[in-house]
Amino acid sequence: MTVSPGNYPERLILLLALAASSLVGTPVDVRAQELEPRAYSNTPVGMNFVLAGYQYSRGALLFDPSLPVTDADARVDTGLFGYVRAVDVGGKSAKIGVQVPYAVLDADGFVSGSYQTRQANGIADPSFYFSVNLFGAPALTAAEFKDYRQDTIVGMTFKLTPPLGAYEPDKIINLGTNRWSFEPEIGVSRVFGRWTLEGAASVYLYSDNTNFDNGKTRQQDPIYSVQAHAIYAFKNEIWASIGSTYYIGGRTAIDGVANNDDLNNVRTGFTVAFPVNRSHSVKVFGSTGISTRTGTDYDSIGVAWQYRWGGGL
Repeated sequence: MTVSPGNYPERLILLLALAASSLVGTPVDVRAQELEPRAYSNTPVGMNFVLAGYQYSRGALLFDPSLPVTDADARVDTGLFGYVRAVDVGGKSAKIGVQVPYAVLDADGFVSGSYQTRQANGIADPSFYFSVNLFGAPALTAAEFKDYRQDTIVGMTFKLTPPLGAYEPDKIINLGTNRWSFEPEIGVSRVFGRWTLEGAASVYLYSDNTNFDNGKTRQQDPIYSVQAHAIYAFKNEIWASIGSTYYIGGRTAIDGVANNDDLNNVRTGFTVAFPVNRSHSVKVFGSTGISTRTGTDYDSIGVAWQYRWGGGL
């Protein structure tokens, strides 16, 4: 049975809905949970990448212990589609790209002892990003790239997420967020033989959703995030990484009334990538929560196929 949110106390239903929808990966608190190894690796100018993948996520939804929300759980199937191009910006290696997710959400739980379910599917908010390596990764042609050896790279990324996902203002759970978000990040990558160590720090900034739950205004404080990765390159061009991310902040408010939902969470994950041939490669990835104050404590596993062309390949 699917129960209308109007049958329960508004604040409790709101918290359940927000946490469930955050598993999709479009709401920006989950952007802070992303683990992205090799984000600042150098690439020959003019090379293009197309990515298609699938990710399955399932986990618990955690709340302030004083709230009567129990056994809350969500399952999300997400299709991932993306495009990236390597470009030259003032002699520096840079990339521009876009990612569009399609998600199917199924959530359930008990609110004040009453069982509630919610299903949703559609296109979530896309992300557009621009990254530039400021030091250690010059813009190179394919011929020049053959002689390039990475040492230390320092770069920056700017990610913009417009409100283009599926959104219905009379529904509390939505795949789109109906707001803009912006993420500046700075990252460092250094090679030690076959090992590469990486670190990055970012902040997530949001505009207000002025049509939340039939005309309410939802605000969110910035989320501050750091992540680190250790990557090993095998002789056969396979590479594998382990990493962790820590993120805090992100308290929300509805019509000026603050919620007790500050984030203070840690996640860890892995990635393994291997080439199929000169143009195709496959990546397997997964992550899990280590410590979660509020939000989502979930496990995630996925696989992605990548095709590359251009740039003298």
